[in-house]
Amino acid sequence: MTREKDIFNTKVPGKVSMYVCGITAYDYSHLGHARAAVSFDILYRYLKHLGYEVTYVRNFTDVDDKIIDKANETGEDPLALSNRFCDEYNVDMSDLLCERPSKEPRVSDHIDEIKDMITKIINNDYAYVVDGDVFYSVEKFPNYGMLSGQRVEHNKAGKRVAVDSRKRHPADFALWKAAKPGEPSWDSPWGPGRPGWHIECSAMSACYVSHKFDIHGGGIDLIFPHHENEIAQSWAADRESHISYWLHNGHVTNNNEKMSKSLGNFFTIRQITERYHPLALRHFLIGAHYRSPLNYSIAKLETSSDAVYYIFQTLEDCKDALSSFLQEDTEKKEKAPKINDAAKECIKKLNVEFQTKMSDDLQTPVILTGALQEALKFMNSSSKMLKKKMQKKTQLQLVQSLLEVEKEVRKVLNVLGLLSSLSYAEVLQQFKEKALKRAGLTEDEVLNLIEERRQARINKDFAKSDEVRTGLTEKGIALMDVGNETIWRPCIPSEPPRTGFIYYYYFKAICNFIYKLIKLFI
Repeated sequence: MTREKDIFNTKVPGKVSMYVCGITAYDYSHLGHARAAVSFDILYRYLKHLGYEVTYVRNFTDVDDKIIDKANETGEDPLALSNRFCDEYNVDMSDLLCERPSKEPRVSDHIDEIKDMITKIINNDYAYVVDGDVFYSVEKFPNYGMLSGQRVEHNKAGKRVAVDSRKRHPADFALWKAAKPGEPSWDSPWGPGRPGWHIECSAMSACYVSHKFDIHGGGIDLIFPHHENEIAQSWAADRESHISYWLHNGHVTNNNEKMSKSLGNFFTIRQITERYHPLALRHFLIGAHYRSPLNYSIAKLETSSDAVYYIFQTLEDCKDALSSFLQEDTEKKEKAPKINDAAKECIKKLNVEFQTKMSDDLQTPVILTGALQEALKFMNSSSKMLKKKMQKKTQLQLVQSLLEVEKEVRKVLNVLGLLSSLSYAEVLQQFKEKALKRAGLTEDEVLNLIEERRQARINKDFAKSDEVRTGLTEKGIALMDVGNETIWRPCIPSEPPRTGFIYYYYFKAICNFIYKLIKLFI
């Protein structure tokens, strides 16, 4: 509301109440939906990490014009269609390791609460009934525009508010819509109908976190008119309505234009995770500050994929390096030695940076590129050192140091949502499978090329050897010679792939645009 950072104080000590606007469920979710979900999942995880008891509510809009239009196209029941895409959304969220909110209310399950709130607003003289429709009177609320800074006259009819000559003011918005043939409807004191868009969030937030709660979140596009209208109607129903903090995540853009279904320039979450590991997508999404715009590019996804692979390879190497020592320690039950100074400094720096930067409006990009990287480097160097001969006391100290740094790294990764329930090796294998898919190769083909390169080196045909290595690197496959063996791992392609993936969806966007133009003239 103030457009400034403020000290976070909860209404109830030790407890946080948070409501976030969810999706309108009529299709597969796109990257914009993923960014909102991941941004508030980070906040949810961090608040719990700090020791708060968090009630996190994220709704599903399952009654809406877009759902009805899509159902008419497919011949499905609107509620059945919406229910299907709510389930699909949860599959995507599970893939992205987003924790389930405390409550996930749906509009269709809260019609009574919505009708009760509308009744209060009418009784308080902030709404009026016209032919079975109920409209909120924006001129009755003197503080309309307090969140967005927009004035009533900026809420132009025909843009975000339907044109209707029956309204007292063009900016008045629907709380209840009279029933139309073929649409879902419910009985009400004003006749059969269904809720307007904005009223659902006021009613459901009041139901689960009361009229006064700590945090309200959503995408930046919801500030006006949705959140502005929420404030107005919630205040009209209860004068003590108050939200302490408003948080809005920035858009995901495509060529610096907002990515959205209406513009036809979007990618669904599944179109991305078909080719990139979900953890790579999550890393990409938190690689920019949550309030900043995030421009989509394959190059950035490749960088995130490489970064997460490096994290899990480091964790796997650490586990392998420690395995024999941990077995010995279990058998002998020796007292753990003190950690070395380098480890102490590493842990201190990681903890201080994590606490200060995450508490300063969730600066995830700093966390990904700062002390966490130094901790990973410490783990890598220590894992290699353990393979060398050294005094027993020094060796045990190094083992303990590595264990403690790994523990702190895992804590950070857990809050960022970058730790999988699978083993490190299983995650690494999944990354390799995605890399092969992007490269258009099978593992057998890669192994055959490795053998071809080995024979070329034996024959001193170094030009051929380099050609094989370079060709694979261009496709995102790096070869590494380890002793007498050559292994492979995913890497950032030396030339970003210009596959049909990107061109197909640009073509699809153009077709969608032409289709909409044709519909205008039919």
